[in-house]
Amino acid sequence: MNRTSPKVARLRSETIHRDFDVVDVDYETAIRSAEFRSRHRIPMADSVIAATAQIHGCPVVSDDPHFQKIEGIKTRWISKP
Repeated sequence: MNRTSPKVARLRSETIHRDFDVVDVDYETAIRSAEFRSRHRIPMADSVIAATAQIHGCPVVSDDPHFQKIEGIKTRWISKP
């Protein structure tokens, strides 16, 4: 795991808040996430991302094949450097 300085972490956080809409994980998202995790056997973080994307109609930008398993998830694939 790569560690970053608090300054770098703060800059990343500010960039995310500036460039993206940040949404809360509500009850509906948590339930759908649990369903995805159980049905597709994917990590919890990926199930939360997938549920959030589906509920808000947003694509998932990723290089992670877990998202290919989930119907109804729009994806934009990135390649690893």
